[in-house]
Amino acid sequence: MIAAIPSPGFNSIGPFRLYGLMIALGVLIGIEIATRRWRARGGDPEDIGAIAIWVVPVGLIGTRLYHVATDWKTYRDAPLDALKIWDGGLGIPGGILAGLLVGVWVVRRMGIRPSVAIDVILPTLPLAQAIGRFGNWFNQELFGRPTDLPWGLQIDPEHRPIGYEQTETFHPTFLYEGLWNVGLFFLLLRLDRTRKLRPGSVLPLYVLGYGIGRFWVELMRIDPASLVLGVRINLWVSGLMVLGSVVVFAVRGVRRRPDDEDGPYLDGHIFEPHATHAERAQSLHPDAAAELDPDPDPDPERGATGS
Repeated sequence: MIAAIPSPGFNSIGPFRLYGLMIALGVLIGIEIATRRWRARGGDPEDIGAIAIWVVPVGLIGTRLYHVATDWKTYRDAPLDALKIWDGGLGIPGGILAGLLVGVWVVRRMGIRPSVAIDVILPTLPLAQAIGRFGNWFNQELFGRPTDLPWGLQIDPEHRPIGYEQTETFHPTFLYEGLWNVGLFFLLLRLDRTRKLRPGSVLPLYVLGYGIGRFWVELMRIDPASLVLGVRINLWVSGLMVLGSVVVFAVRGVRRRPDDEDGPYLDGHIFEPHATHAERAQSLHPDAAAELDPDPDPDPERGATGS
């Protein structure tokens, strides 16, 4: 080969699988960017960490459940393999749905306006996905059809699909999707900064952009996949994501309205910069403070050495 992208000859560093490390790196970078954006929007930076504690694990579980549900034949004879998340196999649509549902529930309990939280946090998701996709490179998986292009990906013989044993290079679809997501990340940031869209519009924009990108990438993949009417199931899901986004824009509208609220907290409440979550909850919902701070230590003289 005159030119090609080599595949790593390893997928772990000591006991750590690089697939998981790339996902973790993407999450950490996404949280850092979201924290800075939330501070710039007038929110308490600690909010993002509190939200991530819930959303990240639930989203990860959702991605795995989606993958297992849509590729159940792979685990039919070895059901315990469904737990081996380090071997790859995450379905982004499942993570989006699970993370969104839990995220909306969490932010409302924190007194945060969900539409504004979505606009601030969601643009970081495609960037985190792009970083996580490099885990597929280390695992030598999720590549596309054979190609002789200079950026073809070299795949070791033991990772080549049946029928392609003599083929050396394939389309690096993980890289295509990653680059697409980086572009989507910058596009969402740009559109959100204009403040011309209705609050919460970043969500359907992301779903639309991701659905289009995943559709054309999925057309190139040759790895085994569940079929519905002879079509890969992820193509159906991508098409539904695009259609659903268009419907949302048609019903909800795109342009900002005079009565749209874009303050970070519900009811236009402004908190002191160093207010604790318990103090904020008390000001919004008096009954919620006890849940966030169940042991307020009523005896100030007890100190740190109390029982």
